[in-house]
Amino acid sequence: MESFLQQHCKEMLNFIERLVNIDSGSYDKQGVDQIGELLKTCYEELGFYVKVIPQKEFGNHLVIEHKDSMNPGIVILAHMDTVFPKGTVEERPFKIEGNRAYGPGVIDMKSSHATVLYAIKALINEGQEAYKHIKIVLNSEEEIGSPTSKSLIVKEAKNAKYALVMEPARKDGSLVSARRGKGNYTLIVEGKAAHSGIEPEKGRSAIEELAHKIIQLYELSDHEKGISVNVGLIEGGSSANTVSDHAEAQIDVRMKEIEQVEFIEDRLEKICSTTEVAGTKILLEGEMNRPPMEKNKKTRALLRLIQAVGDEIGIEIEDTSTGGGSDASFTSSLGIATIDGLGPIGGNAHSDKEYLEIPSLVERTHLLATIMKRLAEKQHA
Repeated sequence: MESFLQQHCKEMLNFIERLVNIDSGSYDKQGVDQIGELLKTCYEELGFYVKVIPQKEFGNHLVIEHKDSMNPGIVILAHMDTVFPKGTVEERPFKIEGNRAYGPGVIDMKSSHATVLYAIKALINEGQEAYKHIKIVLNSEEEIGSPTSKSLIVKEAKNAKYALVMEPARKDGSLVSARRGKGNYTLIVEGKAAHSGIEPEKGRSAIEELAHKIIQLYELSDHEKGISVNVGLIEGGSSANTVSDHAEAQIDVRMKEIEQVEFIEDRLEKICSTTEVAGTKILLEGEMNRPPMEKNKKTRALLRLIQAVGDEIGIEIEDTSTGGGSDASFTSSLGIATIDGLGPIGGNAHSDKEYLEIPSLVERTHLLATIMKRLAEKQHA
């Protein structure tokens, strides 16, 4: 299998170049759909059936199974969007320097699409039928929280035993076995405007009220328990000599354990149920949009199997936890054994220095193909 992949390494890089050189930011429906059409063609050529889930605002989602699919118990998740706006490719297209490839989305996660596709090709080349036991879900807006695909992922994965999530491996090659959950909120304060010099006593400052709330929000953070609250953006007021009648804040909330979600939601509701500045009004909008991915018993067992596969093919596998979110949270919350970070090795995602470690491409594709093979055997043992 490894020799097959080595022979096709240049072909894999050429495929990644094609993907990278298509702008596909989350809000660029045309670009994401172009990626989707390219991938659809590739899978159909291998005998897979590709179901297109149309979307109006975002790119279409894809659900992929082999035409001879046998009740797939393995679901693979990957996203087609990037964080980069239209025009980024023109500014800095795909390039190779030494052992690294660069370009928008090269590691997060266009190289992962090559990994999945060529892992399947390697299995087909060996006469293995593990690819008949997998279902692939490709979504179009993961980078903005999977607003339209969350329900699709839950629906398509609910009967799976294993979930393999294709976010990139960490810089040191580690897989991801746990992620913190995430919530996004907007706190809106309405006050009453007044001239700050002539009649300030008639005003009700929305900014003053927001300042009280920001302090209370930060007091919810408990880093030892994995809870963090960050007010990342604030705005309000119209001029320095006007008591502000409007202010708002964008709030990012993270938690380590599913039990912490109810606690945080209760505390947010309590904080926003009263005001310190009489005459102001508060509105809290938003939700917890990703549950935590916890390293539970099933995930530990899957990790041990993957580490055994790594030992078999000469790759030492370590795992780590991260505060960043991914679609792995959705499958994990269903009680499905879930491992993330199964893409190639790279780093600096979401920046103009994003890179792929080219030598990891064959290695991680070999690992993924062998994991598929072992899980398919285990499923039908």
